Amino acid sequence: MRLKSDLVQQQQLQKKPFVSYVLLISHVINRVFEWLQLLHMSVFSQSFSPCGRFLAAGNNYGEIAVFSLSAALSPDATAANQKPVLTFTAHEGPVFSLLSTDVHLLSAGNGEISAWSWNELTKKNVKPLWTKRPNYKSSLEIPEINSMIINPRDNSLVVGGGDNNIHIMDLEHGVFKNVLQGHSDYIHCVSVRDREAEILSGGEDGAVRMWDSRSSQCVHCIEVYKYESCARPQFGKWISCLTTDSDWMLCGGGPSLSLWHLRSLSPTSIFPLSGCQRQAAFYQDKVRNCLCCVHLLLCVFMVRSLAALCFERPVSSDHIDVFTNLSYRAFSLSF
Repeated sequence: MRLKSDLVQQQQLQKKPFVSYVLLISHVINRVFEWLQLLHMSVFSQSFSPCGRFLAAGNNYGEIAVFSLSAALSPDATAANQKPVLTFTAHEGPVFSLLSTDVHLLSAGNGEISAWSWNELTKKNVKPLWTKRPNYKSSLEIPEINSMIINPRDNSLVVGGGDNNIHIMDLEHGVFKNVLQGHSDYIHCVSVRDREAEILSGGEDGAVRMWDSRSSQCVHCIEVYKYESCARPQFGKWISCLTTDSDWMLCGGGPSLSLWHLRSLSPTSIFPLSGCQRQAAFYQDKVRNCLCCVHLLLCVFMVRSLAALCFERPVSSDHIDVFTNLSYRAFSLSF
């Protein structure tokens, strides 16, 4: 009996080194996988919380990270404060777009939009309030959703993406009520010109379309790449960024970044940038809170009485650079 017991004990001792070796290999493989994930990570989207104390960022793995800006910007901040306070998987594919309302964080991925409560996220409770899909032609169609913006005129959500159409969602009732058709290729960006009841969209087809939000008709179509002063054939004709301020529009991508007067539908300024811009924004006085960008080259131009900001094409990175002013980078947040 004792000989049998000793034999079992000896076998267990022989197994322990093997088990330890397997666990070590498994740990190394997991660490290498995590390193490779960070190496190939791209931050596609970001949005500030309504209170301005938090920043949400979405990456190509479908994850959303929530950072505490108040902690990261405090005088006694440490490296730990530059890490997320919460990270969770929001979509199966990349998080292409993020948008904050007064109480919700909206996230968009491949063919779907989800709503999250900011109040619950700050408590680290991760559960979507709802998930909606635009009315696509086929149930098998899963186009990416590249851009979202709120139209305050009727409290609707304007959505542009890979099916070449703009979808309008009634946020009060949670249903998609309209589709704007006209682009011949997928849509990169959307903007709202509230005073004129207009929606603007820019796409891969090189067109900026202006839509009457009341009649859902396209009232103007600007093919930016056909203007000699804007054309850059070596980069293509796609419009990747678009923003408006009253009677002015700033757009760029393949064509040069340019400022347009919307009443005359003509370019007034062309900016001599060498690369392709991914984002553009107007700022009148100064950047409030802090400006975050994903390892981007930031350029500032004074356009009449406005400051125009544009961003060059990002590289793959899990870092988000934080600027407390436009002179230098203060620090970086990371997944």
